Amino acid sequence: MGESAVRVRVPATSANLGPAFDCAGLALTLHDVVEFAVRDGGLTVEVSGVGARELPTDESHLVVRAFRAACEQLGWAPPGLCVRAENAIPQGRGMGSSAAAVVAGVMGAWALCPDVEAVDADAVLRLVSDIEGHPDNVAACLLGGATLSWTTPEGARADRLPVSDEVLPVVLVPEATLSTHLARTLLPAAVPHADAAFNAARAALLVHALVAEPAQLLEATEDRLHQRQRADAMPGTIALVDRLRAAGHAAVVSGAGPSVLVLARRTPDGPDPVREVTGLTPDGWRVYPLEVDSHGARVTRVAPGVSSS
Repeated sequence: MGESAVRVRVPATSANLGPAFDCAGLALTLHDVVEFAVRDGGLTVEVSGVGARELPTDESHLVVRAFRAACEQLGWAPPGLCVRAENAIPQGRGMGSSAAAVVAGVMGAWALCPDVEAVDADAVLRLVSDIEGHPDNVAACLLGGATLSWTTPEGARADRLPVSDEVLPVVLVPEATLSTHLARTLLPAAVPHADAAFNAARAALLVHALVAEPAQLLEATEDRLHQRQRADAMPGTIALVDRLRAAGHAAVVSGAGPSVLVLARRTPDGPDPVREVTGLTPDGWRVYPLEVDSHGARVTRVAPGVSSS
């Protein structure tokens, strides 16, 4: 772990998965790759791919801020830093781009710090959850697969679920973006007890459906707590969710939106779910047929100065 350059590969994620608001996430096979190298002094930030012209290239970059937070926790201050980010995760669309940046920064610091022998995943999860504000996306990004996360007085905790091979994630991404902060302001301060009980039952069923019985995914992804409540901010998203669900597809708002996640089901003799979903998707939306990323964040050592591109 004392090498002077590392590469961190972090997956996109989708949180909530319908009823499991703020406690479930799914890692997806779409990745940002960030390289970190210790230098004699100064800071260099290079961004290619998504956000190359919009993201800052100074200390305000989220990856750098997360890296510095981890360094403070570790009691380590590198003399200088070079960061190269090659981004593929759409930003501002409910696919965990900020969670990926935070996990990449923290993992990069842990991997480069000469005073530690291995990454402490529990400590990393607590820190990235504190930075992000909630653990659902960061847990899935860090651990891979489907994750359940919760908070304790000591900080965030999470566990990973094995996902059935029948589950095929398809993400539908519009041109529009939506701020997670704005989406959260649209949620009511209280919900009816009946709606809370409904979502608790569906969240429990969701675990069973993801792991062992994907045929239950349509019912398991029903929600009463957050999707309709944010409909005014993304009417096209909610309309698409309704259209897909009416056709039998387990569609949900991906995270805070405005993207849509379809937990499609592949069967040996069934129709092509990607083709069906694509046929129901309006013009202007991008269709991402993906897989579940079972690995989560991955760190590799690289020779200083060697780019991943």
